[in-house]
Amino acid sequence: MQPDLKAGRDAPDVTVADRRWNRAVRHLARVVERAAGAALAATGCHGPVTVVLADDRTVARMNWRHRGRNKPTNVLTFEYPAAGGVWGGDIIIAFETVAREAQAAGRDMAAHLAHLVVHGVLHLAQYDHHHPGEAREMEMREARILSGLGVANPWKPGRMVMRGARS
Repeated sequence: MQPDLKAGRDAPDVTVADRRWNRAVRHLARVVERAAGAALAATGCHGPVTVVLADDRTVARMNWRHRGRNKPTNVLTFEYPAAGGVWGGDIIIAFETVAREAQAAGRDMAAHLAHLVVHGVLHLAQYDHHHPGEAREMEMREARILSGLGVANPWKPGRMVMRGARS
């Protein structure tokens, strides 16, 4: 399930559009870079990836504009057009939704963010979860990648804490 077009490996470009991310996740850029790097390595995909740490309002507007859904979601992904042999895309993550999800599940915010970055990279690599078989494959891949980062399996309730990091 990998795209055919690949380019050189780059670290993700991290844009913090909502300052609350800086207070909520210690070593924010490092968490994002490690998660994206691990997912890229696991998929064998290489190319420019931008991670935008935004807010619910921004994500809701983008979700409406691009998917016809008038609500925020935790993560949106946008692939770059496959032109010139370059693979990559943008991952947009909503602060309030991620904070609510992490709190409701009793999970560490940094660990949940790492999970969503991995999830976004897998979407860029053509993984999806619309059908049960696809969802199971994507969940298993996420759990393996996160395990390598020291993040507990997000699909087992109450276990998602990042070792060595605080949110």
